[in-house]
Amino acid sequence: MTSEMPRRRSGGREARIALRAAAHLERVPFLTRTLAPATVLSEEGLAIIEANADRLLAEVGVAVRDAAALETFRAAGAEVDGDRVRFPDGLARRLVMENAPRTFVQHARNPERSVTIGDPHMVFAPNYGSPFVRDLDGGRRYGTIEDFRNFVKLTWQSPWLHHSGGTVCEPVDIPVNKRHLDMVYSHIRYSDKPFMGSVTAPERAQDSVELAKIAFGTDSLVGKTVMLSLVNANSPMVWDAAMIGAARVYAENDQGVLVTPFILSGAMGPVTIAGSCTQSLAEALAGMAFVQCIRPGAPVVLGSFASSLSMQTGAPTFGTPEPSLLLYVMAQLARRLGVPFRSGGNLCASKVADAQAAYESANTFSATVMAGVNFVLHSAGWLEGGLAIGYEKFILDEDQCGMAATFVKGVDLSPNGLAMDALLTNEPGTHFMGNAHTLQNFETAFYRSTTANNDSFEQWQEQGSLTAEQRANAVWKKRLAEYDGPGIDPGVDEALLDYIARRKASFPDSDA
Repeated sequence: MTSEMPRRRSGGREARIALRAAAHLERVPFLTRTLAPATVLSEEGLAIIEANADRLLAEVGVAVRDAAALETFRAAGAEVDGDRVRFPDGLARRLVMENAPRTFVQHARNPERSVTIGDPHMVFAPNYGSPFVRDLDGGRRYGTIEDFRNFVKLTWQSPWLHHSGGTVCEPVDIPVNKRHLDMVYSHIRYSDKPFMGSVTAPERAQDSVELAKIAFGTDSLVGKTVMLSLVNANSPMVWDAAMIGAARVYAENDQGVLVTPFILSGAMGPVTIAGSCTQSLAEALAGMAFVQCIRPGAPVVLGSFASSLSMQTGAPTFGTPEPSLLLYVMAQLARRLGVPFRSGGNLCASKVADAQAAYESANTFSATVMAGVNFVLHSAGWLEGGLAIGYEKFILDEDQCGMAATFVKGVDLSPNGLAMDALLTNEPGTHFMGNAHTLQNFETAFYRSTTANNDSFEQWQEQGSLTAEQRANAVWKKRLAEYDGPGIDPGVDEALLDYIARRKASFPDSDA
């Protein structure tokens, strides 16, 4: 009995600390930077890359493997030869600059959680696209719809993640051609934050639109962006039918499109930073121009996802210097183009939430914050080069997002921030612990990590000598046990489920 006494005392102490930390959390729907973004290229350097991208689009062009898209480009003035589309005289750039909005609002089911995407704002969204999940108890395994729902719930509970994301993990226990219905439904049912729709086929994008119409109680989404979609170029310099077709559906319905080339430098693009930036910009311009051809003024986001490649093994690497420099350059190019920018996250190649994961994620995330990325996908959970999402990694990454929320506010120069009352009334040699200014601010002073342990060695040992990963394990389990979701109108829920049931019954299961 006596051996349990210290644990009871420390448990009460930890509970009190947790309550105080929760009491001072400032929950905001998105971040607004006061810090100016860091830059790495001069205006002259940026202009060179822009000119090279325009030349690449004019002389080489992009392969577009969709007949309807070819006709759309032809009608806009592009040169079409077979499946090759070339853009003379900076056509793609003009289409984007003359039509695409600098910022836009993505409306959430709960209006208080709507986000503004574009400068000077930052929106954090969780991991995207991993077929595997990992936790300390079960190790690495294929993701399921239960895992998907869990991560949606954890994201909804998070004060630092502003967006529910999209394919937070692949629920492989559901047929490929039907799982998009369950994923979109999960975002709507278990969260009231903004979310992303499916892009793996045009008809799945249309299903996402129809579900969104039901959720938002409208016959049309035009004039109200409620979804984002992630369309990736098939680098190098190809737009395939699935992606361009999905982009068409979202553009027709006035929904946001994240146009993101996915380049592994050395394999899908040049080995140099400037070369990969040129290709990324060219591919993105072609995709964003297509959206503006379909609906001028439809919201688009210039995305960049680039990684270096091990020249010895061919494996992608993360947290290395070159992709960070590329991210900085692409952020500058997006601002010059006048569109929001998506990139970054807490990326790593590590298989578990270890020191490698921490270093690589910190390197990537630091560049993300300093460059001024507007929409950050993969903010929490990414492991193994994106092949896995980790429960513990999710919690550890989320804590970094919380720190970023404090950092981007910059330096407080208000009377309270300047603290002159404290400085002028505190006698030399007297500590500030009892100063009136300290007592007024101690509840909110300094960011309080949800996962770091700053106790003495003896206190840490007394509490079980837990690692950060073990502490994070307890956090996500506690959160899921306490989840009490936002709720949904029963009639809306019934209509969503009815649509899903009818759609699933209308075609056979498929693994494609």
